[in-house]
Formats: sequence, C-alpha cells, structure tokens
Amino acid sequence: MQTGLTAQGRMDYLNMTKDNHQKVPPMQTNAQTPSSVKVSNEQSDIETRKHAQRRQEIIDAARELFEERGLSRTSVKGITDRVGVTRALFYHYFSDKDAVTSAVLDDYIEGYLEALKYWNEGRQRESVEHALESIVRVLRLGIFENDPFHKALVSYGNSALYLEFINRVADRIAKYIVATMPSQGKIHDYKLKHHYETFYVLIIGIVGFLRKHPNTSDEVLKDLITQMLHVERKVEQDPA
Repeated sequence: MQTGLTAQGRMDYLNMTKDNHQKVPPMQTNAQTPSSVKVSNEQSDIETRKHAQRRQEIIDAARELFEERGLSRTSVKGITDRVGVTRALFYHYFSDKDAVTSAVLDDYIEGYLEALKYWNEGRQRESVEHALESIVRVLRLGIFENDPFHKALVSYGNSALYLEFINRVADRIAKYIVATMPSQGKIHDYKLKHHYETFYVLIIGIVGFLRKHPNTSDEVLKDLITQMLHVERKVEQDPA
C-alpha cells in the first residue's frame, strides 16, 4: 500500500496551498485614525505644559534662594529641597547651577524688556525730548527698582550675578534698539556707526554712573545720552 502522494496528488496539494496563501488577509498596519492622532497631540501638549511648569518651579526656587542666601550660598541641593524634587530631575532640566542661574537672569530681564517695549510703543515719535524723558525713567527703574530680587542683585554677596545681569541687560536692550532703529533713524537722523556697540557702551556707562552718582539730575543724563548718540536736543524755552 502506497502511503505517498501521486504526482497528481502533489500538484493538487501545491495548488491548494497556493490558494490558501492568497486568501491570507493582509497584515494590520499601525496607521492612526484622526481621533487617535488628536488624543496623542493633546497628551503631548499636556506633557509640554508639565515640563515648562516644573522648569519654572525650579527657576522660581533658585530666585527665592538667591534673594535669601545670595548666589554663593545657594546650592543645587538647596534648590531641589525647596522645590521638593530629586537632583536627578534638576539635572534633567539644567546642566548645573550656572545654567539655572542663567535662566533666573533671563526670566528677570524679560520683565525689564517689557518696560522698554512699553516705552517704545508709547513714545511720541517726533519728539526727541519725550524719548529722552522716557528712557531715563526706564534706566532709573532698572537700577533703583526695589523688588526683593533686585535688592539681592546689588548686594555684595551677589556681585558676580549683578555684573552678569548688567551685561545681559545691555546686550538685550542694545539689540532691541538696533532692531527698531530703521523707523527711528528716519525721524531723528542718527549719524552713528557700530550701532549695537554704541548702545551697549552707553547703557553700561549710564548704569555705572548712576550707581556711583544716584542724585544726578535727569537733565544731565539727557545731555549725556544725546552727546553720545550725536542727537541734537531742542529744549523748548519758556516764553518770557
């Protein structure tokens, strides 16, 4: 008795196997439906907000400790203890203490720049005198503001932090002024070279001068600014 398949039987078997393979349904793909994409995007947005919130909490804690203890006496451990997170999580957001210090300064400077932008939007475009009055006010605000962090900045224990703060303020303000100069130049006819460098040195100089001589009058400051910028100042005379 033969147990193997005949030639015809083998052909029938192969044809049957081929047909069965052809009938196998295609593999499922991982293509997402519109609803699943929406859910995924929402989850991503939530994670992004949580990340930003946790990062800001660390920045706020560092700023508080700088105010209370000074820069030199604030440690990464102190910051993590204040927030209630592990050091590993701190290093997920910041490489070291210098990095979070940099973020604290940027956060504070951003508020100062808002005051500058507000000045620029509200100034009288054709009045040099009004522009001078406003910018002197903004400079005084930046130097003599009495909020806790600013007081901590000018203290002896934070001298390195204050110097970095002043340099960053000068850099950001000079860049902002240069970026908005095209429309200003048509009105006030600035005859300057090296715009960024000029404004940077001007800001550093005025800030340093005011710290040493806080009682200097606004009129003197206006004269200093116009002389450095080569801008003609037309002071209106009171009628006799």
